[in-house]
Amino acid sequence: MSTAFDMELFLAGVLTGSRTTRQRQHRQANTIQTAIAERWQCDNPWTWQRKHLAWFLNQHLNPHTESTRYYYLLTVCLLTMRLGKSWQFTP
Repeated sequence: MSTAFDMELFLAGVLTGSRTTRQRQHRQANTIQTAIAERWQCDNPWTWQRKHLAWFLNQHLNPHTESTRYYYLLTVCLLTMRLGKSWQFTP
């Protein structure tokens, strides 16, 4: 029996800032996780590759405003930091 991946626990070590900011980043991380899981069936961030996050930023968020894409970029940077990767993404 598999359990749902706990994104809040995964990000707990790298989340800083106000409660509202932490909630937004947690909500956005869940949105990223859902989109990647639907597209590639990878629901665990430890199995993600750079292409998954790049696809999310460049394709999935394409119809959204620039400010929305920027806030998701910040969340992707947190995810990358938590994964211990040196991936770079441009806004």
